[in-house]
Amino acid sequence: MKKHLLLAASALAITATGANAELNFNRIAAFATPDNMAEGEDRARETSAEIIGASADGMTLVYTDSPLGVVGLIDITDPKNPQPKGNVDVAGEPTSVTVIGNTAFVAVNTSESYVEPSGKLLSVDLATGEITGECDLGGQPDSTAHNDEGTMVAIAIENERDEEAGDGRVGQLPAGYMVTVGVKDEALTCDSLKKIDVTGLAEIAPEDPEPEFVDINALGEMAVTMQENNHIVVMDKDGNVTAHFSAGSVDLDNIDATDERAALLFTESQPGRLREPDGLQWIDNDHIMIANEGDMDGGSRSVTVFNKDGTLVWESGAAFEHPIIQAGHYPDKRSDAKGVEPEGMEVATFGDTTYAFILSERSSTVSVYDVTDAENPVFKQLLPSGISPEGAIAIPERGLLATANELDLIEDGGTRAHVMLYELQDAPAAYPTLTSEGMDEITGWGANSGMVADEDGMIYAVNDSFYGYQPTIFKIDPTQTPAKIVDAIRVVRTNGDAAQKLDMEGITLDGEGGFWVASEGRTDRVTPHALYHVNAKGVIKDEVGLPAELLNNEVRFGFEGITKVDDTLWMAVQREWKDDPKNTVKLVAYNIETGEWGAVRYEKAAPDTGWTGLSEIVAHGDWFYVIERDNQIGAAAKIKKIYRIPASEMVPAPLGDELPVVSKEEVRDLIPDLKSWNGYVVDKVEGLAITQDGEMFVSTDNDGVDDSSGETFFWSIGKAE
Repeated sequence: MKKHLLLAASALAITATGANAELNFNRIAAFATPDNMAEGEDRARETSAEIIGASADGMTLVYTDSPLGVVGLIDITDPKNPQPKGNVDVAGEPTSVTVIGNTAFVAVNTSESYVEPSGKLLSVDLATGEITGECDLGGQPDSTAHNDEGTMVAIAIENERDEEAGDGRVGQLPAGYMVTVGVKDEALTCDSLKKIDVTGLAEIAPEDPEPEFVDINALGEMAVTMQENNHIVVMDKDGNVTAHFSAGSVDLDNIDATDERAALLFTESQPGRLREPDGLQWIDNDHIMIANEGDMDGGSRSVTVFNKDGTLVWESGAAFEHPIIQAGHYPDKRSDAKGVEPEGMEVATFGDTTYAFILSERSSTVSVYDVTDAENPVFKQLLPSGISPEGAIAIPERGLLATANELDLIEDGGTRAHVMLYELQDAPAAYPTLTSEGMDEITGWGANSGMVADEDGMIYAVNDSFYGYQPTIFKIDPTQTPAKIVDAIRVVRTNGDAAQKLDMEGITLDGEGGFWVASEGRTDRVTPHALYHVNAKGVIKDEVGLPAELLNNEVRFGFEGITKVDDTLWMAVQREWKDDPKNTVKLVAYNIETGEWGAVRYEKAAPDTGWTGLSEIVAHGDWFYVIERDNQIGAAAKIKKIYRIPASEMVPAPLGDELPVVSKEEVRDLIPDLKSWNGYVVDKVEGLAITQDGEMFVSTDNDGVDDSSGETFFWSIGKAE
């Protein structure tokens, strides 16, 4: 348990603002794990940041990096500008770390097989990176914790099961157990190692306990989850079992329990869902909070508080997911098993308030609860994280929180694993920037693409093919902070069925209360490139296919954005089609009244890596505005810009003729905007809307939270000239 006082001057300043201060955690920095590699190392190797700790002075972070077999060190003397301190090779797979003073105690898995598990506990000097001690643990370790006095480290020896053996279930021997090791003056005393037997306690596979996550309260009492056994064990400081109890089950209602159907429908139930907790933290000396990730038969996707005697005192149920859903972070592809997957957690006291930070692995978020009253947790805010947060450490003395985010997408050209830093500030919450909170029903959303502004200042946005079985037009009120989704208009056929498999990438007003929507086709899915005329209720009234002159040269990457000027619709084609010169794309025109097609040609930037293309088009005043972007992410991102084209040049030539080339003028480089959220630069800037008075709103596509952090940024960049 981490019951620290705010001591630093900056932290004291927070408490001095008074009882009416609006205190929120906001992200202030991100550190990519490859940055800890030495010069000349292969940065294309997979890395990770899993479990994280901090030195006693709060100036150094240490995290486990399993793929590299190291612990990484970060200097956060200036937390807004974290600096690499390098990696320490631990000759095995680091599974956890806890820090006493300036020494990190690292659990390392060295197992040759599931049936021959082994591991060790190392001590590492955070100032020098030197390994100063080593104890043999006799089995495969998972988590670690230390007592407040700094005289003991507890280690959960999981001896995890082989999911490929037999039916992949417990029990599979050898059994797991608990270990305590004494510490004196930050040095391991291996001869004090004590093995604690926890067999015979759980109702599920009592012969094969798998201790998962351990924490220690101010009395020195240890509590440990046994996830696969759905059980919790409490021990005194000497290792005697004082209580143990089943984590039980939860009846879940109004959830999405069907994965990969490309729709967010929170109308299903899972009765009797075993909690199967992973993360655990003491809130105080009497109360334990658990994060119910699930494994074999359960995963109640919830958070629970027990008294240490096993009495259930609070259960979030499905409500834990609601703020995550409303912020567009719900991971549809994991719906059937574990939903958002609450996993790791941290509890710490900042000033007079005790906070619980619950990490949701699949939604890539941190849910912040006020647990000052341990039996009545209150949700406070949702923080964006890197992809798949695994561990967290609070540094209340400096008003800081750090998360370790394990997923590295280097092989798929995606973002790298990160450590994220947050600060408790007397300021509004910077995230989310868009939410459906306040709607009559719990409304999920994501993968937003094209946008358009209405005469009353409202903005309409469409989702793309990630939710192809639930194509939706979202009505957004941008005058609120965060911007609010106030309506979700489902796009349907005339018979009322969902217009499945649309890939809506652009939307514009039809001038009659309805919309024109541009859908990007996929020939491999027998889905055509097309335009759809949709009324105010979302019913498709007309479908316009592309002419042969276009289809004869089509490729996968089609219309990305649509705008209307008088009787003409203009669509931006994302990338070159077969008849386009390199680094040029068409801006295609369609006259609604005459049915005539035409186009002009647009020259886009040559990419350094990957590709560049257009992702939006909006007409306003004497200009047409487009978003031009590359497909790069993080430090590799170079081109995320808005350009404008004189409307006088937008005179379409007939298809098949020589197309006139329009000029362009840069309006705004969006990369500084994207950096201002202090994470990594996301790749998909896809929405632009301009209100009648010229205010420009931009949004990003979060890929439906699939191999993505799920972050959506919606913001104003001021007035168009």
